[in-house]
Amino acid sequence: MFMKIDKVVIKNFKRFKGRFSLELNAGVNIIVGDNEAGKSTILEAINLALTGYYCGRHISMELSQYLFNESTVNEFLDSLRTGHALPPPEIHIELFLSGEDITETALSEGDGNSDKVSYSGISFKIKFNDEYKSEYEALISSGDVKTIPIEYYHVDWKNFARASITSRSIPLKSALIDSSSTRYQNGSDVYIGRIVKGMLSPGDIVNISQSHRGMREYFMEDESIEAINKKISEAAKITEKSVKLSVDLSTRNAWENSLITCLDNIPFHFIGKGEQSIIKTNLALAHNKAKEANVILVEEPENHLSHTKLNSLVKIIKDNHADKQVIVTTHSSFVANKLGLDDLILLNDEKTFKLDELSDDTRLFFEKISGYDTLRLILCKKAILVEGDSDELVVQRAYKDNNGGALPIENCVEVISVGTSFLRFLEVAEKLGKAVSVLTDNDGDVNALNEKYERYIGENKREHIDICFDEKVDGGELLIGTKSFNYNTLEPKILKVNSLEKFNKIFEVDYKDVDDMHKYMRRNKTDCALKIYSTTEKVNYPEYILEAIK
Repeated sequence: MFMKIDKVVIKNFKRFKGRFSLELNAGVNIIVGDNEAGKSTILEAINLALTGYYCGRHISMELSQYLFNESTVNEFLDSLRTGHALPPPEIHIELFLSGEDITETALSEGDGNSDKVSYSGISFKIKFNDEYKSEYEALISSGDVKTIPIEYYHVDWKNFARASITSRSIPLKSALIDSSSTRYQNGSDVYIGRIVKGMLSPGDIVNISQSHRGMREYFMEDESIEAINKKISEAAKITEKSVKLSVDLSTRNAWENSLITCLDNIPFHFIGKGEQSIIKTNLALAHNKAKEANVILVEEPENHLSHTKLNSLVKIIKDNHADKQVIVTTHSSFVANKLGLDDLILLNDEKTFKLDELSDDTRLFFEKISGYDTLRLILCKKAILVEGDSDELVVQRAYKDNNGGALPIENCVEVISVGTSFLRFLEVAEKLGKAVSVLTDNDGDVNALNEKYERYIGENKREHIDICFDEKVDGGELLIGTKSFNYNTLEPKILKVNSLEKFNKIFEVDYKDVDDMHKYMRRNKTDCALKIYSTTEKVNYPEYILEAIK
């Protein structure tokens, strides 16, 4: 078994106040949640604990009050004003790790974690440095503290055996792939640079360094550079020392800051962000050093990608994650469906819920027919499931009429056309405990409906799931060709509770017979639904529709 993260614990880092815990799958993990739910914070925390980097720079250069949870900061500052000072807040990130030969690395087992259990893992803290205790106490006594004294903080990075570690001693290598942001350093993308470097052997790096040194020597020996340096030196009268242009070799890995990655001779940062995302993901998945494992962190891959490119990226992730742990955040139903709803983690109000244990048929259905808006169901407050577009329009109008003119979406209610796949969506809703109303025609066979939805009606009724249909079967003499007209669909049912005169006015027609109106509405389902949605006339609705929107 390759090395992986079993659990991440976050305390007081950005979105998360107190202790937040998330258990992860060995392979693909799909995290979904509303904006500001903390999806990005989870990826940033994992990457920070594995690399020491935040926003492309080492955390020692990025220490800021804004890394801390805002509520925690305010509580601390308020406590200073009341004279009952709380301890300076700390950020904790813990990664619980497992895998083959993990204890042979720097990640020895120990109980230096918040669970106080013996485990291999990483403890990353941003905390007050006790060496500044006297200075801090003097600052507090002055009574003028408006921000966290971040200058007295340091990074405490250890394994669970309480031994200090660095990114070099951590065998897990993470790649944070975020196509929505621009994070460059000296013209080269930080993350692709780290991915490429991670694929190189020590010998490769030595060869690059030597070649880079050769570039400096060639540069300095060039006749035109010698002439320019002579000119500069003669003009620089402020010192007796020689002033000249050179190539920076002041650090061991100076080549990292001066070399850039190119694609077809075009610098990486000049190509489109969608292509950047695909290349970064490919390179990260290709990393395969002995006794090392990759953690691939992908932030909303749907950004900047066309549908076909997104399909390619998702296929890359699916086909190449056998020895990788992939954590994806997304708002895209396509991404969630394609990668697999059983790997989905719902994040809401600092709590998580895993959508596993779906039946094989349902999981395969959403994966193969990936256009379904499963995330609309997952992220809404309530869902109303209908069969088609005309039903959706009528329900939208009925909701507006009974909710002060507000559209369903304005109240976090989604009206979703699901074709005939009601039971698939109900299986998802059941796992989530999501409030759902199914609005369906009885088609003249109430017994069939009762049998189809027996899991959700009668003595099996779920508190959060309503199956709404007209229990009265209507009939008539109208024939369509040689077949009897179905009086038990939406159009005949809504005509029944209104009048022929009203619908003639709404549709701008002049039928004298109700059955003629039935035929017209049957032929023009969507147009009639649009006119019902748009009309200024008062429309009445069947009771089962009113039940669905309550």
